[in-house]
Amino acid sequence: MQSTARIGSESPSSASQPIRVMVVDDSAIVRGLVTRWLGEASDIEVVSTQRNGQKALDALAAADPEVIILDIEMPEMDGMTALPQILRQKPNIAVIMASTLTRRNAEISLKALSLGARDYIPKPEAQHGMVTADDFRRDLLDKVRALAPRRRTAPASAPRAVSAGRAAPAKPVPAISSGPISLRNPSSVRPRVLLIGSSTGGPPALTAVLEALGKTPVSVPILITQHMPPTFTGILAEHLARASGLPAAEGQHGEPISPGRIYVAPGGRHMLIEGGSVPAIRLDDSPPVNYCKPAVDPLFESGAKAYGAATLALVLTGMGHDGAEGSRAVAATGGTVVAQDEASSVVWGMPGATARAGVCSAVLPLDRIPGQIANYLKGIKA
Repeated sequence: MQSTARIGSESPSSASQPIRVMVVDDSAIVRGLVTRWLGEASDIEVVSTQRNGQKALDALAAADPEVIILDIEMPEMDGMTALPQILRQKPNIAVIMASTLTRRNAEISLKALSLGARDYIPKPEAQHGMVTADDFRRDLLDKVRALAPRRRTAPASAPRAVSAGRAAPAKPVPAISSGPISLRNPSSVRPRVLLIGSSTGGPPALTAVLEALGKTPVSVPILITQHMPPTFTGILAEHLARASGLPAAEGQHGEPISPGRIYVAPGGRHMLIEGGSVPAIRLDDSPPVNYCKPAVDPLFESGAKAYGAATLALVLTGMGHDGAEGSRAVAATGGTVVAQDEASSVVWGMPGATARAGVCSAVLPLDRIPGQIANYLKGIKA
């Protein structure tokens, strides 16, 4: 038996005005390349380029950008110093932090997300690599479009993989309804595993959910795929351990899956579940799925095979539609799927595709998700 809930539809696109972008980076080479790439898109206009945070603040009112690409390491005023001041002046602006893939910068990027930055983008490690950085260019364009004010609709394309390697063709976008959302009854079986998928806006959302869940006894393993490059995923696991009070780390190949632990898919590898009397982690180096590596669909699909109707899956904020097909697999085996609602999502791509696929038992704002998950874990169906 299904019930029907009306969920807010995506905002209509407004293509008449290009997205106004400010680029802030101390490297003239980087500023020039990023400006050129963005300027080649008909729906994007670079309205200002600045070499440090102070210059960006001085130009903010006159330039009136909607999106800022903000470098972390700059002289005079770095990105982290400028970020809170930018947000005080323009609270609704979308700030995308840019940094190279170092542990220090990964830590700073995650902190920036907790302070109000919308997303981050890993820059190629050497400036000469910028010239041929196709993945960086595509990722940059996707993020700018997806994070621009909600009067615009995010692009139909899924986010590109950050890691190197030739991408496999993307799965077809799941057929979704544009009308009311059909909700399924939750599983009659108490969950034995919690699977979570997230992307843009995911780290703060994951922190909020797991911090709240950690206040109650957690008797199941929690496996997470967050679209992130190497280095970032290990630090994310450390942050989630501190927030939740639960042991958390990147999943290791062949590692037995234990209740009460958090396993994060390592950047650049798909994380799957091998079934059996004691389910275990399997790391997979096959091509990206939905342009992502790690991807959510392989985790959800393998989890559904291993745990069947005892699978509980959660899809949080993110671009694209990764997780929707995996959620179909969870629902097909009798498991339970929950998605974040549009109003509380940074980007309602992944959870929106999942909700409209008709496989969810609940579509909820972020602050209500931990309580619902806790109820399901206790065997409470309401």
